[in-house]
Amino acid sequence: MALKEVVTFPDPVLRKTSEEVEKVSEDIRSLIDDMTETMYAYRGIGLAAIQIGVPKRVIVVDVGEGLVALVNPTICEEEGEVQMEEGCLCLPGVMVDVKRSERVTVKGLDEKGEEVIIEAEGLFARALQHELEHLDGILIVDKVSRIKRELLTSALRKLAKEHAAAAKKS
Repeated sequence: MALKEVVTFPDPVLRKTSEEVEKVSEDIRSLIDDMTETMYAYRGIGLAAIQIGVPKRVIVVDVGEGLVALVNPTICEEEGEVQMEEGCLCLPGVMVDVKRSERVTVKGLDEKGEEVIIEAEGLFARALQHELEHLDGILIVDKVSRIKRELLTSALRKLAKEHAAAAKKS
């Protein structure tokens, strides 16, 4: 296992559409291990492979009920709607209200390559939806009004420049 750095906005890799995984191989299991270690180290509840710069359709989620790793996940069913504040490891310090389905059914492959179907609700459903959106290059800032998105984007770009300038000095 190896701790990876989480890619932060405005890195263009976050806007890439992740590729389907052909086969759940040892490389994919190793990726899942790295993602899991990184998610826990950053104190997240979910992580998509693209968030560590790997454009593969792989996610890990743990909302306190145990780790779930999914390869090539897709949402089969959605039910209800709830709005709640959300954050993202790629957008440090940013919290936005996001509408999501209250319950989802997600199909994918586990780390053994076997098909699994997961029925989730509440925070678990929210985390799954959030991570699946990362696989298609969608961020929580895309879920807010155009004006709020422009304000957030401007502030995030300024923070990224300040961070880069500070890193050059040290």
